[in-house]
Amino acid sequence: MELRIAKITDNSQLEKITGWMYGWWGQKEGYSKEAVGCYLSHSFGTDRLPQTFGLFLNGNLIGMYQFTNGDLFVRPDIYPWLANVYIDEKYRSAGYGRILLSSVRKSAEEAGLKELFLFTAHCGLYEKFGWEFVEEIDTYLEPRLQRLYRLGI
Repeated sequence: MELRIAKITDNSQLEKITGWMYGWWGQKEGYSKEAVGCYLSHSFGTDRLPQTFGLFLNGNLIGMYQFTNGDLFVRPDIYPWLANVYIDEKYRSAGYGRILLSSVRKSAEEAGLKELFLFTAHCGLYEKFGWEFVEEIDTYLEPRLQRLYRLGI
């Protein structure tokens, strides 16, 4: 079994990632699948943000996360963000999320980032990976009240 985290720098995984993100948040937030795909097609930066990282199992993409300049409309004053942390449903509850989240700090260091932010409804998950709770925040999304975290690199 070969597991690796790798930066995705081309559109080779675009269809799979678009399907994941459209099913997770795109449709719910009123975006077309094409709009989600367009957004994602511009997220494969090599030397600037946004950047996309994949978790590959035997060469098959099973999870991802992104570093972006913006992720929360109501907080344009803070960046960069960890966004779109996702594990394919077939691979959940098998420890792959832990592997994915354990790689974030190293990927951020390699990208030259000094800190990251994220917002989530999860409580107790990100703290296990060194994230510090900042505050509860009204996202104006569903659920409206979510948690803002910061990771120092």
